[in-house]
Amino acid sequence: MDSLGFPWYYPTLMSMLIFAGAMEFVTIQLLFAPFNPLHALLLTLIVNARHLFYAITMLDKFKDCGLKKLYLIFGMCDETFAINCSAMLPPEVDRGRFMTCVTALNHCYWVAGATVGAVAGSFISFNSEGIEFMMTALFTVIVLEQWDSTTEHRPALLGMLIGSSCLLVLGPKMFVVASLGGIVLTKLLLRPLFEHDASVHQHLAMTSKE
Repeated sequence: MDSLGFPWYYPTLMSMLIFAGAMEFVTIQLLFAPFNPLHALLLTLIVNARHLFYAITMLDKFKDCGLKKLYLIFGMCDETFAINCSAMLPPEVDRGRFMTCVTALNHCYWVAGATVGAVAGSFISFNSEGIEFMMTALFTVIVLEQWDSTTEHRPALLGMLIGSSCLLVLGPKMFVVASLGGIVLTKLLLRPLFEHDASVHQHLAMTSKE
């Protein structure tokens, strides 16, 4: 933003109001393009399509959070999802309050980091080669944590199968959107089956304890 002539507070405002890292970078280009709200909407949906998976996963956890749910939905970035989805909380801890605090802290960190970067970016430079691997590492950690925290691996295996199939059929440039759509549709269709199996396993576990 600094290199393109924007004042330092633009990144701060964008981080506060958009709070979606990839989309904030894309927004920089949209600010120079002719105003086209439909294009901006479709581009945002494509760039942040992974949030469809986050939303499906967190439906039950957000269900009883009251008005806090509105902020939780707005602030559900990659890092917040990774923490809130995998956190094993004691019974006495209020899950809604915990998730809201995690979301608010991550939001503050992001705004503070963007502000410092905007102010310092004009006179500090560094070699950022390879930094894009950070997101690959983050998603790998999320997958491994989710795999270890549950005995139900069918959704993950289905996701791998659909993604690999789309990659083979459509190629690396076209497979992402098709994979996301296929995984979301499959998850929605098979969700009752997974929930039924989970309730059966839970009942069997409780019966065995008794």
